[in-house]
Amino acid sequence: MTALPIAAPAKRRVPARVLPGFNLTLGFTIFYLSLIVLIPLSALVFKTFTLSWDQFWVAVTSPRVMASYRLTFGASLIAALVNVVFGLLVAWVLVRYEFFGKKIVDALVDLPFALPTAVAGISLTALLAGNGWIGQFLEPLGIQLAFNPNGVVIALIFIGLPFVVRTVQPVLEDTEKELEEAATCLGATRWQTFSRVIFPAIAPALLTGFAMAFARAIGEYGSVIFIAGNMPMVSEITPLIIIGKLEQYDYAGATAVALVMLVISFMLLLVINALQTWQRRRSGASS
Repeated sequence: MTALPIAAPAKRRVPARVLPGFNLTLGFTIFYLSLIVLIPLSALVFKTFTLSWDQFWVAVTSPRVMASYRLTFGASLIAALVNVVFGLLVAWVLVRYEFFGKKIVDALVDLPFALPTAVAGISLTALLAGNGWIGQFLEPLGIQLAFNPNGVVIALIFIGLPFVVRTVQPVLEDTEKELEEAATCLGATRWQTFSRVIFPAIAPALLTGFAMAFARAIGEYGSVIFIAGNMPMVSEITPLIIIGKLEQYDYAGATAVALVMLVISFMLLLVINALQTWQRRRSGASS
């Protein structure tokens, strides 16, 4: 009895990669990031090094600059926190409910993205100034929303809202409603269902939206200068301080203030990213 020949195993065909190999793509990524991000930031640092330590300290800690720090970071924090609350509400309504004009409301959320910041500032000023459509009714009551820090916060809320909505909205769409129904069947109240079922799932997205809105608010300039009033020590933001130093040809002083903002913003983003990582690990461990 003759043995049948054993067929050779078929070779697995390795699918061709659509993109080039890892080394080439990584090299291009590093080159692109260096060209767009690292080189401009390094120029900022090197220009600051032309100052002595005493000159640098005087430039970044003068009373006018310190007042601008407090306004810029304080108003950005308040605006980001407000956007977290109302951005979640807007995202919830857009995801969970059907109503007439929903497409229009959904499109209006993206309006601050498309609208030039200077136009946004002029529009808000026209509404909230003492002779504006809304301000003319509020100012006789002692409520002034323009040409003071209140106007800065309102402008930053306006430009930061889409970041929270567009970050939370897809996460809400992916959450399983069966978990909410199961919690309700087990006797959980609405608050317990939200705090123990929904919130842990959307918390990383909320932190991401908060970080994006906060970072955008810190560097905002166009929409703020028209409604802030730009009064030194009162309603002058740090980007305006930098612009003023540049107009006075004090390039080293401008880069020194910008470097302080860069370091503080970077540290805050690191903290927020660490919180996001911790939240994801905690959610994964609990599940």
